[in-house]
Amino acid sequence: MDAGSGPISPISSLQEGLFSCPICLDALKDPVTIPCGHNFCLRCIGAHRHHPGSVTGAGGQNTSRCPLCQEPFPADLQLRKNHTLAELLQLRQPAPRSPGLAMSPEEPPEPCVPGNSCGPEDADGQHEEVLCDFCTNGERAQAAQSCLVCLASFCSPHLQPHLKSPAFQGHRLVPPLRHIEESLCKLHLKPLESFCRTDRSCICQLCRAQEHRSHEVVAVEVEREHVEAQRPKILNSVENQLDELGVIIAQTRRTVDLIKGTAQKEKENVSKLFAETARVLAAFQKEVLGFIEDGERAMLIGAEEELRQKEERRAVLIERKQNLEKVPTTDTISFLQEFQALKIAIEEKNMPCTSFPKELSFIKSSQAVLAVKELLVNICKNQWDQLSGKGDEGSVFYGMPEVTLEPPISEKSSNSACLESRDYFLKFAFIIDLDSDTADKFLQLFGTKGAKRVLNPIAYPESSTRFVNCEQVLGENVMNRGNYYWEVEIIDGWVSIGVITEDYNPQESYDKGRLGKNENSCCLQWNGQNYVAWFGGFDCMIQQPFFHTIGVYLEYSEKVLTFYGVKDSKMTCLQQFKVARFRKGHFDPFQNKINHQFPSLFTHNLKPAFFLESVDAHMQLGPLKKDCVSVLKRR
Repeated sequence: MDAGSGPISPISSLQEGLFSCPICLDALKDPVTIPCGHNFCLRCIGAHRHHPGSVTGAGGQNTSRCPLCQEPFPADLQLRKNHTLAELLQLRQPAPRSPGLAMSPEEPPEPCVPGNSCGPEDADGQHEEVLCDFCTNGERAQAAQSCLVCLASFCSPHLQPHLKSPAFQGHRLVPPLRHIEESLCKLHLKPLESFCRTDRSCICQLCRAQEHRSHEVVAVEVEREHVEAQRPKILNSVENQLDELGVIIAQTRRTVDLIKGTAQKEKENVSKLFAETARVLAAFQKEVLGFIEDGERAMLIGAEEELRQKEERRAVLIERKQNLEKVPTTDTISFLQEFQALKIAIEEKNMPCTSFPKELSFIKSSQAVLAVKELLVNICKNQWDQLSGKGDEGSVFYGMPEVTLEPPISEKSSNSACLESRDYFLKFAFIIDLDSDTADKFLQLFGTKGAKRVLNPIAYPESSTRFVNCEQVLGENVMNRGNYYWEVEIIDGWVSIGVITEDYNPQESYDKGRLGKNENSCCLQWNGQNYVAWFGGFDCMIQQPFFHTIGVYLEYSEKVLTFYGVKDSKMTCLQQFKVARFRKGHFDPFQNKINHQFPSLFTHNLKPAFFLESVDAHMQLGPLKKDCVSVLKRR
């Protein structure tokens, strides 16, 4: 209550609160009622729901929250006037209000003149002109004041209703602002009138009475004076740092040029050496191939001559034998002559046989080349290890990329089920029932298999395991050994599917309690456009088409969690959580987080977890039928 205003009775104060808008704190004008039951001015709630702080839901739909109870409602909700309440307001005698922060008619706003600091400045230090938002005929006049309640700027003529009409006495007028919303609290849409020195931020009166109740809070004007006193010292320090940075930047530029020049020369030298090495290897290859050809040629000369002689002697023996067999039994003289010729042919001395070595002279050429290859590989590997500073081969450095010349490690899972069809996973089918004692009040359960996000809270009984800040629900079942497989159908909206440790904290704040934003849970999220894997606050975008059915396969003993897209009994791997080495020259912060923290999940009992993030989110636990045909409504 302003100084000089008359006393107000408790009944009048109560009526004043019942018939005033919680946003502008003035009497309700064109009252509307939103789904949660609270009443606001049509203009105030219309401006609030299109405030930049609104939440974007699945499919691009915007949602807002009630300024009083924070219950979400669609931003495109059709606002209708509450005629009953409007009639009550007409019958009610308006209570007198103090002028508050509004300017009186006798105190017109001081016009902005060149050189005055009453308007915002542009990038060149020039004062940026703010125009009236209500001038429609011809050119728009320069604004004289801005209203933090109307979120608009007014020229002198259009400002008169704010100065004269009692309906605008509760509005706050300030010098012209180009971005008026930046002077309002994003949570309460109230003027930022105070400065919290504890959190070093500008706050409104509602913030001061709530979150910053025990903090050191002063008026923004007081903090401005305090900062202005420190400005010369700070600016002097900034100038000194700028000078130092100028010197350091010059030195660093020279270092960068030196690094680039040296690297370029080194690359040229290395390229030349590799080219020379290639020429040496090519010459060695030519010499080895020539050695094989010369040995082949020399040994073929003797072998071919001996083959010719043996073939000639064999032909003579065959001829003498056939001549003897053709002699008639009555021709004794011819028989004796042919027999004597055959005997002479047999007794002729054989030509000495060419002596061949036990092994061909060129038979070890391939062994020599293999030895050179192995020697070259070992030398290259040893030199690379020394060059890169790599440690023992047996060590696995999960915190940094592994550099190796060996073939890449297979990405195949330790379980060959990655290549199996859906029938393989059905052998590990895990029947899940949703636990109603964990469901958030804005989740409606359909039996034990379905869950949907709703706008009005449900009066669930109190439970120590119930989520209070996140629209999440868990399965009743506990997983602590063996393999488990279950399926979830995404009917609509943003849905996250994952696991969480049994000792979770249901009272955790929204930012830290959501699946995947802490080290006690991980999940696969569908955000209406693509999939995102989350663990420990780190995320990984997945480029895959949308699947209505998501299969989850948990290998507890192997410490592996895999998400699959299921369609027509075919399994498409979307994301696998497991410890893995980095590929050559590649470092992934998300995988690094998994390598360090993910195995610790399996030291606890795990539960299936589901997060329905958007206001239209709807999911159903799959029936695990062999044909995988959904009976649910499709989008």
